[in-house]
Amino acid sequence: MTAALDTTLHAPARLQIAAVLARVKEAEFATLRDIVDVSDSVLSKHLSALGDAGYVKLRKAPLDGRQRTWASLTRAGAKAFRAHMAALHELAAAAQNAIAAE
Repeated sequence: MTAALDTTLHAPARLQIAAVLARVKEAEFATLRDIVDVSDSVLSKHLSALGDAGYVKLRKAPLDGRQRTWASLTRAGAKAFRAHMAALHELAAAAQNAIAAE
């Protein structure tokens, strides 16, 4: 295996967050929470970890009279996500080839 898994993105919830953000310009916190099916505090911790790695940018803006948080994938985050997905595909292909050879 030549591609390396990204330990920051490898956690299932973080991978799911990155997968959602890779398809949209940005997503609102509550939407991400509902998609990933985690509590507010768990999502906040995952977004903080992704933000600390430079993979996600957060912005706060009022909407319907309330302050909302929006998340978007940075260029570095998109690049890391693509590389991580390539590593996962390579790992899966190697496993499939090994099983087929049995």
